[in-house]
Amino acid sequence: MTSSANARHVRVQEVLDRAVAEQSAPGVVAEVQDENGTWFGSAGVADLETGRRREPGEQFHAGSIGKAFTAAAMLTLEAEGRLSLDDTVDTWLPGVVGGNGNDGSKITIRQLLTHTSGLGITGLSVEVVRQYHTRAGFAEHRYDVRTVDELLKLQMAIPPMYAPGEDFAYANGGYHIAGAIIEKVTGRSYEDEIDRTVIQPLGLTTSYARTFAERRYRGPHTKAYSKMYIRDGVDPESLTPDNYLSLLAGPEDDPVDVTDRTIPTWAAGGVVSTTSDLLRLLRALITGSLLPPAQHRTMWSTVPTRDWIPNARYGTGVAQWALADGRMLHVVAGVEGGTVSVALGTPDSGLIVAMHLNGDWNWYPVCDQIVEAAFGSSLLPPQ
Repeated sequence: MTSSANARHVRVQEVLDRAVAEQSAPGVVAEVQDENGTWFGSAGVADLETGRRREPGEQFHAGSIGKAFTAAAMLTLEAEGRLSLDDTVDTWLPGVVGGNGNDGSKITIRQLLTHTSGLGITGLSVEVVRQYHTRAGFAEHRYDVRTVDELLKLQMAIPPMYAPGEDFAYANGGYHIAGAIIEKVTGRSYEDEIDRTVIQPLGLTTSYARTFAERRYRGPHTKAYSKMYIRDGVDPESLTPDNYLSLLAGPEDDPVDVTDRTIPTWAAGGVVSTTSDLLRLLRALITGSLLPPAQHRTMWSTVPTRDWIPNARYGTGVAQWALADGRMLHVVAGVEGGTVSVALGTPDSGLIVAMHLNGDWNWYPVCDQIVEAAFGSSLLPPQ
Protein backbone atom coordinates (compact mmCIF):
# COMPACT_ATOMS: atom_id res chain seq x y z
CA MET A 1 0.00 0.00 0.00
CA THR A 2 1.34 3.44 -0.90
CA SER A 3 1.93 5.84 1.96
CA SER A 4 -0.54 8.35 0.45
CA ALA A 5 -3.35 5.78 0.35
CA ASN A 6 -2.58 4.64 3.88
CA ALA A 7 -2.61 8.24 5.13
CA ARG A 8 -5.96 8.78 3.37
CA HIS A 9 -7.49 5.78 5.10
CA VAL A 10 -6.19 6.95 8.49
CA ARG A 11 -7.72 10.40 7.95
CA VAL A 12 -11.07 8.95 6.92
CA GLN A 13 -11.15 6.63 9.95
CA GLU A 14 -10.47 9.60 12.23
CA VAL A 15 -13.46 11.42 10.75
CA LEU A 16 -15.69 8.38 11.23
CA ASP A 17 -14.67 8.16 14.88
CA ARG A 18 -15.37 11.87 15.43
CA ALA A 19 -18.77 11.62 13.73
CA VAL A 20 -19.87 9.19 16.44
CA ALA A 21 -18.02 10.75 19.38
CA GLU A 22 -18.73 14.42 18.66
CA GLN A 23 -21.68 14.62 16.26
CA SER A 24 -23.97 11.94 17.72
CA ALA A 25 -24.13 9.76 14.61
CA PRO A 26 -25.36 6.28 15.64
CA GLY A 27 -23.03 4.64 13.12
CA VAL A 28 -21.14 5.53 9.97
CA VAL A 29 -19.18 3.60 7.35
CA ALA A 30 -17.00 4.56 4.41
CA GLU A 31 -15.59 2.38 1.65
CA VAL A 32 -12.71 3.80 -0.38
CA GLN A 33 -11.53 2.59 -3.78
CA ASP A 34 -8.15 3.99 -4.81
CA GLU A 35 -4.81 2.99 -6.31
CA ASN A 36 -4.42 0.27 -3.69
CA GLY A 37 -7.78 -1.40 -4.10
CA THR A 38 -10.61 -1.15 -1.59
CA TRP A 39 -10.53 -0.17 2.08
CA PHE A 40 -13.47 -0.22 4.52
CA GLY A 41 -13.78 1.78 7.73
CA SER A 42 -16.54 2.07 10.31
CA ALA A 43 -17.47 3.61 13.64
CA GLY A 44 -20.45 3.37 15.94
CA VAL A 45 -23.27 0.86 15.92
CA ALA A 46 -25.81 -0.62 13.55
CA ASP A 47 -28.25 -1.17 16.41
CA LEU A 48 -28.54 1.20 19.38
CA GLU A 49 -30.35 -1.44 21.46
CA THR A 50 -27.92 -4.31 21.11
CA GLY A 51 -24.74 -2.36 20.42
CA ARG A 52 -24.08 -4.42 17.28
CA ARG A 53 -21.23 -2.77 15.38
CA ARG A 54 -21.41 -1.54 11.82
CA GLU A 55 -19.91 -3.99 9.35
CA PRO A 56 -19.20 -4.37 5.61
CA GLY A 57 -22.05 -5.62 3.44
CA GLU A 58 -24.92 -4.12 5.43
CA GLN A 59 -27.90 -3.20 3.31
CA PHE A 60 -29.53 0.21 3.68
CA HIS A 61 -32.12 2.30 1.94
CA ALA A 62 -30.18 4.36 -0.60
CA GLY A 63 -32.74 7.17 -0.86
CA SER A 64 -32.43 9.38 -3.92
CA ILE A 65 -29.53 7.34 -5.28
CA GLY A 66 -32.46 5.38 -6.68
CA LYS A 67 -32.89 8.25 -9.14
CA ALA A 68 -29.62 7.24 -10.80
CA PHE A 69 -31.05 3.74 -11.29
CA THR A 70 -34.24 5.17 -12.78
CA ALA A 71 -32.33 7.52 -15.08
CA ALA A 72 -30.01 4.72 -16.24
CA ALA A 73 -33.00 2.51 -17.00
CA MET A 74 -34.63 5.30 -19.02
CA LEU A 75 -31.40 6.01 -20.91
CA THR A 76 -31.08 2.29 -21.70
CA LEU A 77 -34.59 2.32 -23.18
CA GLU A 78 -33.57 5.29 -25.31
CA ALA A 79 -30.46 3.43 -26.50
CA GLU A 80 -32.70 0.48 -27.40
CA GLY A 81 -34.81 2.78 -29.55
CA ARG A 82 -37.93 2.36 -27.44
CA LEU A 83 -38.37 6.03 -26.51
CA SER A 84 -36.70 9.44 -26.74
CA LEU A 85 -35.88 11.69 -23.81
CA ASP A 86 -37.47 14.46 -25.85
CA ASP A 87 -40.84 12.66 -25.88
CA THR A 88 -43.46 14.52 -23.90
CA VAL A 89 -45.15 12.90 -20.93
CA ASP A 90 -48.41 12.86 -22.89
CA THR A 91 -46.74 10.71 -25.55
CA TRP A 92 -46.76 7.83 -23.09
CA LEU A 93 -49.22 8.85 -20.36
CA PRO A 94 -51.87 10.90 -22.16
CA GLY A 95 -53.99 12.95 -19.77
CA VAL A 96 -52.23 11.74 -16.62
CA VAL A 97 -50.32 14.96 -15.92
CA GLY A 98 -52.89 17.73 -15.78
CA GLY A 99 -54.83 20.03 -13.47
CA ASN A 100 -53.64 22.82 -11.18
CA GLY A 101 -51.59 24.22 -14.05
CA ASN A 102 -49.73 20.95 -14.75
CA ASP A 103 -49.54 20.03 -18.44
CA GLY A 104 -48.01 16.78 -19.64
CA SER A 105 -48.04 17.97 -23.25
CA LYS A 106 -45.34 20.50 -22.40
CA ILE A 107 -43.05 18.42 -20.15
CA THR A 108 -40.41 16.10 -21.65
CA ILE A 109 -38.88 12.99 -20.13
CA ARG A 110 -35.53 14.81 -20.12
CA GLN A 111 -37.03 17.55 -17.95
CA LEU A 112 -38.44 14.99 -15.52
CA LEU A 113 -35.01 13.44 -15.06
CA THR A 114 -33.12 16.74 -14.69
CA HIS A 115 -35.68 18.34 -12.32
CA THR A 116 -36.37 21.07 -14.86
CA SER A 117 -40.00 20.09 -15.47
CA GLY A 118 -41.22 22.89 -13.21
CA LEU A 119 -43.26 20.42 -11.11
CA GLY A 120 -43.98 21.40 -7.51
CA ILE A 121 -42.21 19.86 -4.51
CA THR A 122 -44.44 17.26 -2.84
CA GLY A 123 -42.12 16.78 0.14
CA LEU A 124 -43.57 19.87 1.80
CA SER A 125 -47.20 19.13 0.97
CA VAL A 126 -49.40 19.11 4.05
CA GLU A 127 -50.44 15.49 3.44
CA VAL A 128 -46.87 14.19 3.25
CA VAL A 129 -45.71 16.24 6.24
CA ARG A 130 -48.55 15.05 8.44
CA GLN A 131 -48.13 11.40 7.48
CA TYR A 132 -44.35 11.05 7.42
CA HIS A 133 -42.75 14.09 9.09
CA THR A 134 -44.54 14.09 12.43
CA ARG A 135 -43.91 11.39 15.01
CA ALA A 136 -47.60 10.60 15.45
CA GLY A 137 -48.18 10.55 11.69
CA PHE A 138 -45.29 8.20 11.04
CA ALA A 139 -46.43 5.81 13.76
CA GLU A 140 -49.84 5.62 12.08
CA HIS A 141 -48.70 5.44 8.47
CA ARG A 142 -45.32 3.63 8.54
CA TYR A 143 -46.79 0.48 6.95
CA ASP A 144 -49.13 2.16 4.45
CA VAL A 145 -48.86 0.67 0.96
CA ARG A 146 -48.91 3.37 -1.70
CA THR A 147 -49.74 2.90 -5.37
CA VAL A 148 -48.35 4.57 -8.47
CA ASP A 149 -51.70 6.26 -9.08
CA GLU A 150 -51.65 7.73 -5.57
CA LEU A 151 -48.15 9.12 -6.08
CA LEU A 152 -49.14 10.73 -9.37
CA LYS A 153 -52.30 12.22 -7.86
CA LEU A 154 -50.25 13.64 -4.99
CA GLN A 155 -48.06 15.44 -7.52
CA MET A 156 -51.02 16.72 -9.52
CA ALA A 157 -52.64 18.12 -6.36
CA ILE A 158 -50.11 20.96 -6.28
CA PRO A 159 -49.36 23.57 -8.95
CA PRO A 160 -46.04 23.76 -10.78
CA MET A 161 -43.33 26.09 -9.54
CA TYR A 162 -42.08 27.10 -13.00
CA ALA A 163 -42.86 26.63 -16.64
CA PRO A 164 -41.18 23.48 -18.06
CA GLY A 165 -37.50 24.16 -18.76
CA GLU A 166 -37.51 27.50 -16.95
CA ASP A 167 -35.67 26.55 -13.75
CA PHE A 168 -34.62 23.75 -11.38
CA ALA A 169 -36.85 22.32 -8.64
CA TYR A 170 -36.02 18.99 -7.00
CA ALA A 171 -39.31 17.13 -7.50
CA ASN A 172 -39.68 13.48 -6.54
CA GLY A 173 -42.92 13.43 -8.49
CA GLY A 174 -41.02 13.85 -11.74
CA TYR A 175 -39.30 10.53 -11.10
CA HIS A 176 -42.59 8.86 -10.20
CA ILE A 177 -43.90 9.94 -13.60
CA ALA A 178 -40.69 8.58 -15.16
CA GLY A 179 -41.24 5.26 -13.40
CA ALA A 180 -44.78 5.10 -14.75
CA ILE A 181 -43.44 5.76 -18.26
CA ILE A 182 -40.91 2.93 -17.87
CA GLU A 183 -43.74 0.56 -16.99
CA LYS A 184 -45.90 1.78 -19.90
CA VAL A 185 -43.09 1.46 -22.46
CA THR A 186 -41.91 -1.98 -21.35
CA GLY A 187 -45.08 -3.61 -20.04
CA ARG A 188 -42.99 -4.75 -17.09
CA SER A 189 -42.77 -3.61 -13.48
CA TYR A 190 -40.40 -0.80 -12.61
CA GLU A 191 -38.56 -3.12 -10.23
CA ASP A 192 -37.99 -5.72 -12.95
CA GLU A 193 -36.68 -3.09 -15.37
CA ILE A 194 -34.22 -1.76 -12.81
CA ASP A 195 -32.99 -5.30 -12.34
CA ARG A 196 -32.65 -5.86 -16.13
CA THR A 197 -31.00 -2.56 -17.04
CA VAL A 198 -28.78 -1.77 -14.03
CA ILE A 199 -28.52 -4.40 -11.32
CA GLN A 200 -27.85 -7.47 -13.48
CA PRO A 201 -25.47 -5.79 -15.97
CA LEU A 202 -23.34 -4.39 -13.11
CA GLY A 203 -23.52 -7.49 -10.92
CA LEU A 204 -24.90 -5.57 -7.95
CA THR A 205 -25.49 -8.65 -5.84
CA THR A 206 -26.74 -6.84 -2.72
CA SER A 207 -28.97 -4.23 -4.38
CA TYR A 208 -32.62 -4.33 -5.41
CA ALA A 209 -35.56 -2.04 -6.09
CA ARG A 210 -37.99 -2.45 -3.23
CA THR A 211 -41.69 -3.00 -3.93
CA PHE A 212 -44.38 -0.85 -2.33
CA ALA A 213 -45.52 -3.60 0.05
CA GLU A 214 -42.13 -4.66 1.45
CA ARG A 215 -41.68 -3.79 5.11
CA ARG A 216 -38.29 -5.29 5.83
CA TYR A 217 -34.90 -5.76 4.23
CA ARG A 218 -34.09 -8.95 2.35
CA GLY A 219 -30.59 -9.36 3.84
CA PRO A 220 -28.32 -8.29 6.71
CA HIS A 221 -28.81 -4.57 7.32
CA THR A 222 -28.17 -1.68 9.62
CA LYS A 223 -31.00 -0.12 11.57
CA ALA A 224 -32.11 3.39 10.62
CA TYR A 225 -32.72 6.24 13.08
CA SER A 226 -34.49 9.48 12.26
CA LYS A 227 -34.92 12.97 13.65
CA MET A 228 -36.46 14.29 10.43
CA TYR A 229 -39.68 15.25 12.19
CA ILE A 230 -41.16 18.67 12.73
CA ARG A 231 -41.42 19.61 16.38
CA ASP A 232 -44.64 18.91 18.24
CA GLY A 233 -47.04 21.82 17.95
CA VAL A 234 -45.79 23.05 14.56
CA ASP A 235 -48.58 23.49 12.02
CA PRO A 236 -47.67 21.53 8.84
CA GLU A 237 -49.32 24.24 6.77
CA SER A 238 -46.75 26.76 8.02
CA LEU A 239 -43.78 24.92 6.47
CA THR A 240 -41.84 26.52 3.62
CA PRO A 241 -38.52 25.63 1.98
CA ASP A 242 -36.95 28.49 3.96
CA ASN A 243 -38.16 27.56 7.46
CA TYR A 244 -38.31 23.76 7.19
CA LEU A 245 -34.92 22.98 8.76
CA SER A 246 -35.51 25.38 11.67
CA LEU A 247 -38.71 23.54 12.60
CA LEU A 248 -37.24 20.03 12.76
CA ALA A 249 -36.55 18.13 15.98
CA GLY A 250 -33.50 19.38 17.84
CA PRO A 251 -30.39 17.55 19.09
CA GLU A 252 -32.04 16.95 22.44
CA ASP A 253 -34.76 14.78 20.86
CA ASP A 254 -34.42 10.99 20.90
CA PRO A 255 -34.20 9.42 17.44
CA VAL A 256 -36.98 7.18 16.14
CA ASP A 257 -36.17 3.67 14.89
CA VAL A 258 -37.63 3.74 11.34
CA THR A 259 -36.01 0.54 10.06
CA ASP A 260 -39.12 -1.53 9.45
CA ARG A 261 -41.57 0.39 7.24
CA THR A 262 -42.81 0.59 3.71
CA ILE A 263 -40.94 2.90 1.32
CA PRO A 264 -43.30 5.15 -0.67
CA THR A 265 -40.64 6.90 -2.76
CA TRP A 266 -40.57 4.18 -5.47
CA ALA A 267 -38.84 5.41 -8.67
CA ALA A 268 -37.62 8.53 -6.85
CA GLY A 269 -35.73 6.55 -4.23
CA GLY A 270 -36.77 2.98 -3.52
CA VAL A 271 -33.48 1.14 -4.04
CA VAL A 272 -31.72 -0.84 -1.31
CA SER A 273 -27.93 -1.12 -1.63
CA THR A 274 -24.56 -1.41 0.13
CA THR A 275 -21.38 0.67 0.01
CA SER A 276 -19.61 -1.91 -2.14
CA ASP A 277 -22.41 -1.90 -4.70
CA LEU A 278 -22.45 1.92 -4.72
CA LEU A 279 -18.74 1.92 -5.53
CA ARG A 280 -19.39 -0.38 -8.48
CA LEU A 281 -22.39 1.69 -9.61
CA LEU A 282 -20.60 5.03 -9.53
CA ARG A 283 -17.51 3.66 -11.25
CA ALA A 284 -19.70 2.39 -14.10
CA LEU A 285 -21.54 5.70 -14.35
CA ILE A 286 -18.31 7.71 -14.37
CA THR A 287 -16.45 5.53 -16.88
CA GLY A 288 -19.42 4.93 -19.18
CA SER A 289 -19.28 1.16 -18.91
CA LEU A 290 -23.04 0.85 -18.32
CA LEU A 291 -24.43 3.12 -21.04
CA PRO A 292 -23.60 3.76 -24.72
CA PRO A 293 -21.55 6.94 -25.39
CA ALA A 294 -24.51 9.14 -26.38
CA GLN A 295 -26.50 8.23 -23.28
CA HIS A 296 -23.41 8.53 -21.08
CA ARG A 297 -22.92 12.11 -22.31
CA THR A 298 -26.57 12.85 -21.62
CA MET A 299 -26.34 11.53 -18.07
CA TRP A 300 -23.49 13.94 -17.22
CA SER A 301 -24.83 16.98 -19.08
CA THR A 302 -25.66 19.09 -16.04
CA VAL A 303 -27.82 22.10 -15.17
CA PRO A 304 -27.38 24.59 -12.30
CA THR A 305 -29.46 23.85 -9.20
CA ARG A 306 -31.53 25.95 -6.83
CA ASP A 307 -32.42 25.34 -3.14
CA TRP A 308 -30.54 22.04 -3.08
CA ILE A 309 -26.97 20.98 -2.26
CA PRO A 310 -24.75 24.11 -2.27
CA ASN A 311 -22.63 24.66 -5.39
CA ALA A 312 -23.98 21.59 -7.17
CA ARG A 313 -25.03 20.83 -10.73
CA TYR A 314 -27.55 18.14 -11.62
CA GLY A 315 -27.40 15.76 -14.55
CA THR A 316 -29.76 12.89 -15.33
CA GLY A 317 -30.14 11.18 -11.96
CA VAL A 318 -26.57 12.13 -11.00
CA ALA A 319 -24.83 15.28 -9.78
CA GLN A 320 -21.55 17.16 -9.62
CA TRP A 321 -20.47 18.80 -6.35
CA ALA A 322 -17.82 21.51 -6.26
CA LEU A 323 -14.76 21.28 -4.02
CA ALA A 324 -13.24 24.35 -2.41
CA ASP A 325 -10.11 23.89 -4.52
CA GLY A 326 -12.09 24.17 -7.77
CA ARG A 327 -12.39 20.49 -8.67
CA MET A 328 -15.75 18.83 -9.32
CA LEU A 329 -16.71 15.40 -8.01
CA HIS A 330 -19.16 13.04 -9.69
CA VAL A 331 -21.84 12.14 -7.13
CA VAL A 332 -24.89 10.06 -6.37
CA ALA A 333 -26.57 10.85 -3.06
CA GLY A 334 -29.67 10.07 -1.04
CA VAL A 335 -31.11 11.46 2.20
CA GLU A 336 -34.18 9.69 3.52
CA GLY A 337 -35.68 9.09 6.95
CA GLY A 338 -32.99 7.43 9.06
CA THR A 339 -30.46 6.94 6.30
CA VAL A 340 -27.94 9.01 4.35
CA SER A 341 -25.85 7.50 1.55
CA VAL A 342 -23.38 9.32 -0.68
CA ALA A 343 -20.88 8.09 -3.26
CA LEU A 344 -18.37 10.53 -4.76
CA GLY A 345 -15.64 10.03 -7.34
CA THR A 346 -13.05 11.93 -9.33
CA PRO A 347 -13.83 12.39 -13.05
CA ASP A 348 -11.19 9.77 -13.94
CA SER A 349 -12.66 7.31 -11.37
CA GLY A 350 -9.23 6.99 -9.77
CA LEU A 351 -10.66 7.66 -6.32
CA ILE A 352 -14.21 6.80 -5.30
CA VAL A 353 -15.70 6.93 -1.81
CA ALA A 354 -19.06 5.51 -0.70
CA MET A 355 -20.37 6.41 2.74
CA HIS A 356 -23.46 5.70 4.81
CA LEU A 357 -24.88 7.07 8.06
CA ASN A 358 -27.74 5.31 9.83
CA GLY A 359 -28.96 8.64 11.23
CA ASP A 360 -30.32 11.57 9.23
CA TRP A 361 -29.05 14.50 11.30
CA ASN A 362 -25.66 16.27 11.09
CA TRP A 363 -25.04 14.39 7.87
CA TYR A 364 -23.70 17.25 5.76
CA PRO A 365 -20.82 18.20 8.10
CA VAL A 366 -19.84 14.53 8.38
CA CYS A 367 -19.95 14.11 4.60
CA ASP A 368 -17.88 17.26 4.14
CA GLN A 369 -15.23 16.04 6.58
CA ILE A 370 -15.03 12.63 4.89
CA VAL A 371 -14.65 14.37 1.53
CA GLU A 372 -11.82 16.53 2.85
CA ALA A 373 -10.07 13.53 4.40
CA ALA A 374 -10.34 11.47 1.22
CA PHE A 375 -9.99 14.04 -1.58
CA GLY A 376 -7.80 16.64 0.11
CA SER A 377 -10.33 19.47 -0.13
CA SER A 378 -13.63 20.22 1.55
CA LEU A 379 -16.84 20.90 -0.33
CA LEU A 380 -17.20 24.48 -1.55
CA PRO A 381 -19.13 26.20 1.24
CA PRO A 382 -22.49 27.94 0.60
CA GLN A 383 -22.06 31.44 -0.79
